[in-house]
Amino acid sequence: MKSFISVLILYFPALFTAAVFAQPTEKKVVITGVRFAYPLVQKWIEAYKVSNPNAKIVIESRTTTDPASYDVLVEAIDQDDATKASRDYLYLGQYALIPFANANSAFAETYREKGLTADLFNQIFFNDIYADKKGQKKIEADFTVYTRLQKAGAPITFAKYFGYEQVNIKGKAISGADEHLVKAVLKDSTGISYSVPGLLYDLKTRKPHTGLAIIPVDVDGNGKVTTDERFYDNLDKVIGKIEQGGLKNIPVEFLHLSIAKNSLNAEALKFIQWVAANGQETLAEFGFLKLDPKRYQEEKMKFSVAVN
Repeated sequence: MKSFISVLILYFPALFTAAVFAQPTEKKVVITGVRFAYPLVQKWIEAYKVSNPNAKIVIESRTTTDPASYDVLVEAIDQDDATKASRDYLYLGQYALIPFANANSAFAETYREKGLTADLFNQIFFNDIYADKKGQKKIEADFTVYTRLQKAGAPITFAKYFGYEQVNIKGKAISGADEHLVKAVLKDSTGISYSVPGLLYDLKTRKPHTGLAIIPVDVDGNGKVTTDERFYDNLDKVIGKIEQGGLKNIPVEFLHLSIAKNSLNAEALKFIQWVAANGQETLAEFGFLKLDPKRYQEEKMKFSVAVN
């Protein structure tokens, strides 16, 4: 009897352990990063789950810092060498930055037709202690610039394009995400700022949000804004023009996803592989730009097989 009981004591824990490990494990995938890409990423998640219904993929919002633990990072700016060395990257699309104003402002009334040249961009948006003050043009309307307080992809990209750093952007620096700049401008009859098309346009009607005026820019660099440079009435038209390339005074930067080189989350890798194969077709819907075909094929190949 003693021998039989001993066998039972040994058998049932082993049986319980085997049963636990026999259960299918569903690894949760946490995605974080630049907030203006969340609607696009959510669309990818929903499409991915059609063929992978048991996948548990969630977006955990970035605040002043990234979450303590995450699997996939979506970012809107190039990262430092140390970070890049530890992660595998998928460059899938691009985003543009364009100026806008409160639609009821005197600034919008004047510059939605005149537009902005490179000189006006510098004069309106940046503090430049070396600028020739005598050569500056008179701004024909009151305005208040709104910009991001925290270090972020959009302000860094915007400033870098014009030869500055984020700290050189003048005006009211507000906390929060890029969408908060839009809200601030809507509340201020003198407000102006810069943002991605996906936040400035209604994604269903493809028209600028009510209360916002998109300010055209001198895209050929000839020092003036002509009729053919005013193409901002429709989001698809904006995307098509910028994707053609060669435009001046419209900063453009890559949007990328990355995963740690030593990641043990197979579902996270599967998700990135799916995005590499299928995600580009959704970019325009949310105001992002496609890569050129050659670059896209190169990026797809990077994740066509499991990353080492």
